[in-house]
Amino acid sequence: MMKTLIALLVLASAAIPALAQVKSLVHKDEKRRYLVYTPASYAGQPGKRFPLVFNFHGGGMTMAEQMLYTQMNRAADRHGFIVVYPLGIKQDWNVGFGMSYLDGSDDIGFTEALLARLKQDYRVDGGRVYATGLSRGGFFALRIAAELPELFAAVASVGAPMPEPVVEHHKKSGRVGVLLVHGTQDQVVEYGGKPGSYLSAQDTHAYWVKHNGIGPDASTSRRALDLDPGDGTAVAWVEQGNGRQSVALATVREGGHTWPGADPFNVGLPIGKTTRDIDANEVIWAFFDRHRREH
Repeated sequence: MMKTLIALLVLASAAIPALAQVKSLVHKDEKRRYLVYTPASYAGQPGKRFPLVFNFHGGGMTMAEQMLYTQMNRAADRHGFIVVYPLGIKQDWNVGFGMSYLDGSDDIGFTEALLARLKQDYRVDGGRVYATGLSRGGFFALRIAAELPELFAAVASVGAPMPEPVVEHHKKSGRVGVLLVHGTQDQVVEYGGKPGSYLSAQDTHAYWVKHNGIGPDASTSRRALDLDPGDGTAVAWVEQGNGRQSVALATVREGGHTWPGADPFNVGLPIGKTTRDIDANEVIWAFFDRHRREH
């Protein structure tokens, strides 16, 4: 479904922007491709190291489709960060669904190798590396939080709570900021979870609150956002923190399996409403910008 939606978007879009470069590296004898976008300010600040955001596509999508759909490059220009859009093998990411968590595609190893390459090729601030993604890419961002806390400061998952295989294999104690964005009317990945596959959005929030050592006496921030009363949605934001990491859940009431603020190219597809009450890129970056990796 996401594939069809994005194909329509691509037909209506211009070519890949000149500053987005298609690159590749070989990991475990397989050529892996990725797109890198450097913000407009990059060339003019040769002495500066820039934050880096990994943006992982949904299942069946491509790296270019993820870039065009999310439009995160615009936020990268506004706020001055680099974005990389990796491509999964067979346009998928290994989160233990449909393949072996341990013996399937080594996407965690690929992510480590890609980050090392990006640090060589670009001026990356190693304390400000982040991951986000949509659907299967969001599931994978949460696997990154569990397995690479020594490399990533925070992650944001859109339309994808915690996969049960990640819970099962989560052994590292490192703390990572986690933002979850999920629509209550998501018919592709259910807000209430799917037993045997993934937790509910609320249970995922509670899982990371506990993992990050955020006690019951921690302050809780609650906000109601309804900037566009005519879009049929509203957003409830709940956030808790320990002073270094925060865990936030943005519940999009009546929202579907979409990227908030993106063009609503539903065309009758059962992916639901796209909220205009928040811009995913803006809230994700604001969340990331408050996090630095622990040393």
